[in-house]
Order: sequence, then C-alpha cells, then structure tokens
Amino acid sequence: MAADESIRGETGISEIILNEAGGNKAGGGLLIVVSGPSGVGKGTICKELLKRDVNLAVSVSATTRAQGPGEAHGREYFFYTDEAFQEIVDQGGFLEWAWVHGWRYGTMKGNVQEIIDSGKDCILEIDVQGGMQVADIMGNQCVLIFMKAPSEEELLRRITKRNRDNAEDVKRRMLTAQWEMTQEEKYQYTVVNDQIDETVVRIMDIIREERREHASAIN
Repeated sequence: MAADESIRGETGISEIILNEAGGNKAGGGLLIVVSGPSGVGKGTICKELLKRDVNLAVSVSATTRAQGPGEAHGREYFFYTDEAFQEIVDQGGFLEWAWVHGWRYGTMKGNVQEIIDSGKDCILEIDVQGGMQVADIMGNQCVLIFMKAPSEEELLRRITKRNRDNAEDVKRRMLTAQWEMTQEEKYQYTVVNDQIDETVVRIMDIIREERREHASAIN
C-alpha cells in the first residue's frame, strides 16, 4: 500500500496529558509504540513482555475485521461493526485510527489514559500507519520501536503460516509491508525479530533505559 493510498483517521491523542519525558504530569507511565508489518510477531513479543514485567500493560486495539478462530473480544481486539466503530470515531474516542488491509483499526483513548494514570507503561501494539499518527503528534513524548522480520522471505513465511489469509490477502499484506518498511527511519529504535527471547531482551533493555531517562526528567 502506497502512503497516499492509506486513509488516516482523526486523532485525539493531544488530549492525553503527557510531558516531554513520555509520561503524564503526575509521573505516570511511559507511552511505548511497537509497530511493524503484519505478521512480524508484534503480538507474540508483547505477550512475552507482559509476562516478564508487571509494570507493563498493552492497550487492546479496536477493529472492524471479523473475529478469528481462538480470538476473544477484548483480548486480542475489540471487534466492532462499521457502525459501532464510526460511532466511537464521532465521539472522539480514538487516540488514532486508520484503514489497514480494508479494515479499520484504532486505539481507544480511554484505555491508554487509564493505563498511564495507573503508573504502568502503556504499550501500543499497532500498525505502522497508526504508529506514524502517534509519532506525528507526540514527537518525543513517546517511545517508538519498529519491529521487522529478518527478511522479506521470512515475513512471507510467517504470514502464510498463520493460515488466516487467502492468497489475495497475503499479497496485499506483503505490498503494504513494502511501504511500511520505508517508515523505519522515523522510529527511535529498530528491533529485528529473529529469535523471540533475544527480541524480548532487546526491547526490555530499551524500556529500562527509557524509564531511567523518564525518572531523571521528573526528579
């Protein structure tokens, strides 16, 4: 998907009260964006991060795509009809939202604010379009991590292995991934997801360093 083919949603992220260190003015948690092409393994890595650090929480995204086998509403995603999703848009309830692969995906503002206010670090596991929306508005007020596969061939293998997409969907996801990879340089950090444990350790190192900087900025 070329950049000019994407339809970007309205954002309300500026209403979340964050300081320049990435947390809120009360000394709340960090806002951490984890983006990358579909199939790169964002979900798997974020689940591992949650297991290893009780001070992390993931904001569950909303989508209009159909609920897949083994998925649960409110766990993998909040699954909404087009009408219900649009109602949230009209109410200004999304931090960011975008069309991706023919479906709408969005981050609900209230969920993020609740996590940050609790003092935990909030992970946004979102697509690259969404990540760019957050980056454009927040700048250095969030931590931007780009995840990618070791190679295009490996990314194709992972997408195909999920057995969730037909041939046309796989082709569309790979075309989108080509554009997404051009956005890598806009992120603060790039992590190649080759081995799960190594990827988790690398991201935990990034988070620890960002926490130290955040703590220094507040004190």
